[in-house]
Amino acid sequence: MGYGLAVYPANPRRSDRVKTAIITGGASGIGAATAQALYAKGWCVGILDSAPDALKRVDEFNLSSKKTRVSICDITNIEDVEQAVNELREGWPPLLGLVNCAGIGRDVPVLETTPELFRQILEVNVVGTFNTAKSCAAVMATGEGGAIVNLSSVSGQSGNVGRVAYGASKGAVNVLTQTMAVELAPMNIRVNAIAPGPIETPLVTKMHDAEIRKVWNTAVPQGHYGEPQDVANAAAFLLSDEARFITGHILNVDGGFNAAGIQR
Repeated sequence: MGYGLAVYPANPRRSDRVKTAIITGGASGIGAATAQALYAKGWCVGILDSAPDALKRVDEFNLSSKKTRVSICDITNIEDVEQAVNELREGWPPLLGLVNCAGIGRDVPVLETTPELFRQILEVNVVGTFNTAKSCAAVMATGEGGAIVNLSSVSGQSGNVGRVAYGASKGAVNVLTQTMAVELAPMNIRVNAIAPGPIETPLVTKMHDAEIRKVWNTAVPQGHYGEPQDVANAAAFLLSDEARFITGHILNVDGGFNAAGIQR
């Protein structure tokens, strides 16, 4: 009985080839850790970031200019994204990976959240993720396929005080991920998401005061915040051939937070 799914031959040597990956938000935090992790594994890395000083920040990573490129881009603008993707991959090996790390967040109670703030967070976290995923998938579909990893959050899986906009955006990213995984599977494009718990990033530093940190450290069974490298390692795995039969999955990197459930 057929289900309309494509079958592709195994390509055990693909992992030995030089490949290109694009990382959004790659100049800081989880994005920076992911860029460095993929570079260390031999990927050519295109970094897409909105920060005006992104190029200066990336220079501090001490990565070879022959295998690293940076583009300053507004991911909420599809024309900018398509142009940046084409520039980053021009003359390079096939584009086989995308990691969507760019995102914004605020801890604001629902009654204090303005429609403007709600729209801003969804525009970056959802529309921006859609724009880059769609643009890269269009390129991958004309070649041999590839893998996309979107950054979600445990806040997109259950109610979290102060996260009405951020949580809604990450819940949307989860369904976006699963829908793209189903639609793009026949094109040999895998789409997964990572849902981090508390991770020591510049964004978390701004959002988590001492009281919030105390709550998280109590709620996480492992008892501490994770590091950007923990998420980067998961992203590198999901892009690799070792994960070739994994798609449409939301991988928690949260120290056991989600597993603890009602025990939190």
